[in-house]
Amino acid sequence: MEVGCGTGLNFSMLERAVGTCGAIIGVDLTDGMLDQARRRVEREGWRNVQLVACDAARFQFPPQLGGILSTFALTLVPEYEGVIERGARALAPGRRWVVADLKVPEWPGARLCARALVPFYRPFAVTFDLAERHPWEAIARHMKNATVSPRFFGFAYVATGQA
Repeated sequence: MEVGCGTGLNFSMLERAVGTCGAIIGVDLTDGMLDQARRRVEREGWRNVQLVACDAARFQFPPQLGGILSTFALTLVPEYEGVIERGARALAPGRRWVVADLKVPEWPGARLCARALVPFYRPFAVTFDLAERHPWEAIARHMKNATVSPRFFGFAYVATGQA
């Protein structure tokens, strides 16, 4: 399943992972993104994708999920902690939450550099106050075997946790 699936850009990768017998649930808040995802699903002929129009903060995760992915979306949800907690409870034992998102690096001068970059990301709803949100910490609180791997000089990360 993908929280904040947007246009469905990750669906081809998810399709390879789950195969034709598996299922993909894509959740997104915006009709415009889901319309594009729907067109992608139809164009590719995928029959195992379900799209759900819902705020991630209110989504009711089905039980025994095989995995949850969120790329560059979860930081935009003010209630990300609850989303991660509910998702962690819904995962089948041993399955993973994976979050890839932006963050402010920890090296000296990074906050100043990040502030300078915010105008370039503003079309994607990125503001500097989002830097105070730390979904990787919620993954560590609600899951076991949590890891965080910095990417792109620390401006992005991949966090994982296991149910």
